[in-house]
Amino acid sequence: MLKLRDYVLTAEAAEILGVSQNTIRTWAENGKIPVHRNPANGYRMFRRKDLEAFLKAVEKSGSKRKPR
Repeated sequence: MLKLRDYVLTAEAAEILGVSQNTIRTWAENGKIPVHRNPANGYRMFRRKDLEAFLKAVEKSGSKRKPR
């Protein structure tokens, strides 16, 4: 069941990952992070768990830069 509290919009996702909103949009378009669309308005929605997993993967790789 979809619980909206489990999701954030682009601006909050950008804040969580420490990048710009345009970077979040680019990563979503390129499949680097999973994105869902709100069926009512088409807004991008990102699951908090997916963002946390992405951060852990970046930290585990030892990369100081976020992937492009």
